[in-house]
Amino acid sequence: MTAPVTPRRPRWRNLALLALLLAPLLWPLQQLAERYYSNELIEQNRQTLDLYVANLLGILSRYEVLPRILGDLPALRAALHGAEEPAVRDSANRLLKKLHRQTGADVIYLMDLEGTTLASSNWDDPDSFVGRNFAFRPYFRQAMEGQGRLGRFFGLGNTSGKRGYYFGAAVYDDEKAIGVLVVKVDLDHTETLWGNTPERLLVTDNFGVVILTSQPEWRFRATRGLEEDEREQIRFDQPYTTLNPRHLTLDIDSWLIQSRELKEIDWTVRILAPVSLVERPVRTVVAIGAATLLALLLWLGLLMQRRRHFIERLALDTRARQQLEQRVQERTRDLEALNRRLKVEVLEREQAQQELVRAQDELLQAGKLSALGTMSASISHELNQPLGAIRSYADNAGVLLDQQRNEEARDNLKLISELTARMASIIAHLRAFARRDRHAPERVALQPALDDALALLAKRRQALGVELIRDLPEATLWVQAGETRLRQILSNLLANALDALKERPPERRIWLRAERNEGGVLLTLRDNGPGFSTEALQRAREPFFTTKTSTQGLGLGLAICDTLARALDGELTLANHPEGGAQLCLYLRSADPGVTFPSED
Repeated sequence: MTAPVTPRRPRWRNLALLALLLAPLLWPLQQLAERYYSNELIEQNRQTLDLYVANLLGILSRYEVLPRILGDLPALRAALHGAEEPAVRDSANRLLKKLHRQTGADVIYLMDLEGTTLASSNWDDPDSFVGRNFAFRPYFRQAMEGQGRLGRFFGLGNTSGKRGYYFGAAVYDDEKAIGVLVVKVDLDHTETLWGNTPERLLVTDNFGVVILTSQPEWRFRATRGLEEDEREQIRFDQPYTTLNPRHLTLDIDSWLIQSRELKEIDWTVRILAPVSLVERPVRTVVAIGAATLLALLLWLGLLMQRRRHFIERLALDTRARQQLEQRVQERTRDLEALNRRLKVEVLEREQAQQELVRAQDELLQAGKLSALGTMSASISHELNQPLGAIRSYADNAGVLLDQQRNEEARDNLKLISELTARMASIIAHLRAFARRDRHAPERVALQPALDDALALLAKRRQALGVELIRDLPEATLWVQAGETRLRQILSNLLANALDALKERPPERRIWLRAERNEGGVLLTLRDNGPGFSTEALQRAREPFFTTKTSTQGLGLGLAICDTLARALDGELTLANHPEGGAQLCLYLRSADPGVTFPSED
């Protein structure tokens, strides 16, 4: 009898060969990961760059108009005409000191036609500018060129050694220049706002020299080669600590660089992100891919091992077929069942993968619908009150026309026209708010804005029988805010108070109190309603959080008020009054009637 042939066993070199064939798949995985994480980092840095550029331009534009405005003050003109009189110069010094505290400028000083400083806000400091000549500075030369030109210059102070941006404007008397008023803006503080992050920020001037940066050792380094005329200009203007800036050497391949040119001031803002921020997650993805490949090879190795054992068992069964035929058949059935289960598992995995892809698509669509719903809810919430008032005025106008009371009907139609204009302003504000647009605040009177908000809700308040208790000063309180935004905040706060008073029986009251407080104005609104619950105090500022039913409110009122208040450098605080009811305090920065702020678009 011929001995059975032992089957050839599979070798592990087959697995090694398979590993070599599958390893190149890691390269496209690496490329896809690098592309994804690079795009994510670029988009994140673009938003950061936009924020820093807006902050820098906002600081400069805040002081740009001051030299021309302050140059018209009589006390400063008198100092230029009577420079030899100590009393006149002392008055000018004290006025500039006061303006320095009010505006936040670093230094404000007045020079004669020769460039000598006659009065300065730091006149009583050890490093006073009084008596010093700055005729060599570009801002002085530019201001003296005439045609109302505004002088601009960045540089280190010769006296203080601090970096700053200078705005200079000529002071005229009957169209004849008699001096120059200069406002210096401190830029050292802007660097502290950038924080300690892996990204590096730098601002270069028209010479390509770094003037602001989150990396101190890069300061006053040149990012490009300087021409001889540029070096001569630097030696003449003396804007830096050095007259010969050293070159800034960077490994370009180690950074992802994005830049923004500020053409108004001929500066360039750049953000540099280390490539390592992309390389680390890419290495993680590749490591996961390699681990998955290794697990696949191990799984195949186990299958091969099991196959080898199976073949060995078949060889043994062949030699003892007569004795073990029944056991061989049972083993064969078991293996067939195992193969069927493996096929079922493979099919289930493929179906699960397809379900995952569909779920991701549905999640993306849900995110889009959520964003659309948020914007629709905001517009619905903000337009609900004016629409209610328009409906009421329109009904009253119809009744008045039937009674031939035309003048009163015309007044109602005029109010409807004003409300539609307010709705258009709210829509424009929501659109600007969605773009995170930033505008400088204007000077707004608090009492008229509060009267408008109360007039809008007057019929609703009277219907509820709410008693209004006012404690407002007779003198007009001026605050720094947007007129539309302020009315929007006040209307929402009063509407919320009326909603809360529905839940309690008469007597219903609302208290309004306003007072000056630490350089600002504090408006307190209190009701005798049920007050805030513990959960409401913690979550009241969250969008769509509300204690009302879905038909009574969307939960956006306090969230919008809080966002608008912070945008105006103010603060909205919520609490419960010791005697019961809710108490809301709105703090806004006060506006000095002597300083004009640009209007809100």
